[in-house]
Amino acid sequence: MKQISVENHSLVTEFVFTGLTDQPEFQLPLFFVFLMSYTATVLGNLSLMILICLNSHLHTPMYFFLFNLSFVDFCYSFVFTPKMLMGFISENSVISYTGCMTQLFFFCFFVNSECYVLTAMAYDRYVAICKPLMYTILMSPRICSLLMFGSYMMGFASAVAHTTCMIRLSFCDSNIINHYMCEIFPLLQLSCSSTYANELVSSLIACIVVIVSGLVILTSYASILLNIVRMSSATGWSKAMGTCGSHIVTVSLFYGSGLLTYVKPASPESVDQGKFFSVFYTLMVPMVNPLIYSLRNKDVKLAAMRTMMRSTNSVKRCVCSSL
Repeated sequence: MKQISVENHSLVTEFVFTGLTDQPEFQLPLFFVFLMSYTATVLGNLSLMILICLNSHLHTPMYFFLFNLSFVDFCYSFVFTPKMLMGFISENSVISYTGCMTQLFFFCFFVNSECYVLTAMAYDRYVAICKPLMYTILMSPRICSLLMFGSYMMGFASAVAHTTCMIRLSFCDSNIINHYMCEIFPLLQLSCSSTYANELVSSLIACIVVIVSGLVILTSYASILLNIVRMSSATGWSKAMGTCGSHIVTVSLFYGSGLLTYVKPASPESVDQGKFFSVFYTLMVPMVNPLIYSLRNKDVKLAAMRTMMRSTNSVKRCVCSSL
């Protein structure tokens, strides 16, 4: 372990991840499982972004938000997955102090941004179902852009707050992180200085997310539910549920796995449980989001067919011109 002396403290300059498991027989199978998951995440989200860009009938607020959700998930997958995969096939998974703080920053940025992107999507569904006549006004391009700008700024502010508080801590003796990435609470366990400010900031940011994001999502869907109950038409009810179904599944998976990861009693067993549950919102949710929004979505299926037909015709024209 490399060490430097700063203000009479022995500070580590690199960290070692324990990973998901310390059992060698599981390392290679897990490597291939998560490699396939990572590949599916990258290809799925990239394909969805390309489809939305290339098809004009998807240039609507709903798909603008979906594009941003795929963008966040796409970038999110690059933050820690490559390092995690390397850890499965190497003896020690080591990351520098600077690399760890950088990873923490982007982890906090994309996680918090996704919370607010999902919030904006819930508000969009509320306006579409409860105030359809005002939809073009309330969800104008300018307002949609401001919602996304606000989402990324909230994510940026949260990431700066978490990272700044973490940098001020001193890390002594142990440099072994009981996780597969630089996460807030495993890092706090290694600090030899007071973590009160970090815990206070984490609680404050969590409260803001719960109050802002949770309140908007719950209020939006409560209003949507009341609106659906009042619908006499079965077709209208079915259309409303079809519109909101994918988002409800995504929100449930993301927030559900997040709650299982962080809302738990403090014990040695809870740390390993936290690592297990964190796999769902860090790896599984970004992978399944493109599937959730495309498998039952007629617009996305139509866009995929049109894009494939255009690609096929382009290839045919190239072949014919070469002959």
